[in-house]
Amino acid sequence: MNAKYFVDTNVLVYAFDSSEPEKQQVALQILEEQGSNGDLMLSTQVLQEFFVTVTRKLAKPLSIEDAYACVQQFSIYPMVQITSELVLRAISRTRDDAFSFWDSLIVEAALQANCRILFSEDMQDGRQIGQLTIRNPFAD
Repeated sequence: MNAKYFVDTNVLVYAFDSSEPEKQQVALQILEEQGSNGDLMLSTQVLQEFFVTVTRKLAKPLSIEDAYACVQQFSIYPMVQITSELVLRAISRTRDDAFSFWDSLIVEAALQANCRILFSEDMQDGRQIGQLTIRNPFAD
């Protein structure tokens, strides 16, 4: 069985951020390699955050139509649905591990999907949480 990889919103965003060409290349490589192997996991939270970020916060924002098409394409990946149970686990992680709520929700989704690697720029690189290792793919 192959390892599963979960990507935080920032990885998806960098794939469309031409103002960060080095990070864009890394993000595209992750999507190509893990996505084509069927090992890439996302959550509904990641899709929501992606849409808001690429339509409002990029130097060259995507149109709503283009962002919609991207979300539609990302919907082919296995998806963790954010449920009330997942939210409660994220609240517990926030209380116990000093993660922000939104990062806790990402971690809990990755754990629920039995992922081995969580790619994120925003969390502690190398941190181990059970079977899950956080990796910053943009670190030097």
